[in-house]
Amino acid sequence: MDQNIRNILSQYDLGGSVTTCEAYGNGHINWTYDIKTDNGKRYILQRINTYVFRDPVGLMRNTVLLTDFMRKKVDDPRKVLQLIPTKSGEFYFVNEKDEYWRIFVFVENCICYDKAESLELFRESGRAFGNFQNLLADFPVDSLIETIPDFHNTPERYRAFEEALAADTAKRAGTAKAEIGYVLSQKQFASFLLDKVKDGVIPLRVTHNDTKINNVLFDKDTNEALCIVDLDTTMPGIAAMDFGDCIRYAGNNAAEDEKDLNKVFLRMDLFRAFAEGFCTSCKESLSREELLLCPEASKMITLETGVRFLADYLQGDVYFHIAYPEHNLDRARVQFRLAADMDDKMEAMRDVIISVLDNKDA
Repeated sequence: MDQNIRNILSQYDLGGSVTTCEAYGNGHINWTYDIKTDNGKRYILQRINTYVFRDPVGLMRNTVLLTDFMRKKVDDPRKVLQLIPTKSGEFYFVNEKDEYWRIFVFVENCICYDKAESLELFRESGRAFGNFQNLLADFPVDSLIETIPDFHNTPERYRAFEEALAADTAKRAGTAKAEIGYVLSQKQFASFLLDKVKDGVIPLRVTHNDTKINNVLFDKDTNEALCIVDLDTTMPGIAAMDFGDCIRYAGNNAAEDEKDLNKVFLRMDLFRAFAEGFCTSCKESLSREELLLCPEASKMITLETGVRFLADYLQGDVYFHIAYPEHNLDRARVQFRLAADMDDKMEAMRDVIISVLDNKDA
């Protein structure tokens, strides 16, 4: 354990002496460590990535408000993340390098999955994110900051794309004509959901904004979904986009960078399983109008992600890590093929949502 981490841990009363400190998990944003003490307790130590999250104080304020609010509504302490205060009572520590650090209680007897290994597991993850909406349905959303401004503002992503296209910094536009054409053909759709908010059809709610199955902790013995983790992107948003994000990520039959686009399509069995978990869990908290927008939201976030990949490709791969020169272009092609397949299946997806809400068989 290096001296920097020793100094950070000394700011906390962990009820015992630290015996081990090891890198933990496979996250790409923050730096995470598993802390064990001689009294048998475990903790998660994290350094916040202040390049990605430019307002760490506001982020931590969000986290404290959200976890305190949810903890009052659960009966099992494992169901909500718990921050440990420093000896001076703060919920984060800033060292002499201006690094922001925090400690969570380790959630015991839990397991995390990187993919939906069964329909039931995906259904259970839907229940988890639906219950997250339930717990926060009456939370004052205006009290949260945007930890990443315009994160799921699709028209803003289009603006950034068009700027990248005009500049064509890496001189790659000629290699992506079909993809550029597809993006421009979908521009009118980009504001569809935000227009619903502006028109008062749906509200802004507390949304997680990174609803991958690996952000759900499951009970190791029963596979019951217990806890939603990685709350850093939790901020005001559109509830249906949380649904769509998980479908985009886990409902695709293929890998995110699959070169054979014939393998890319939406698996309707996974779509239905997640819908059964999510919609059944939160249909008393979210309006029918919101839930009926889940199919469009699934396409929206798929399109948006593809636009981000393509913009990065045109700029010379300055944001997303790549393994080869065309990696971001391949990623964009997968998202656009998936979005097109969702267009073809839009009516079928809507029928699934209606059947779940009305408790009818498919």
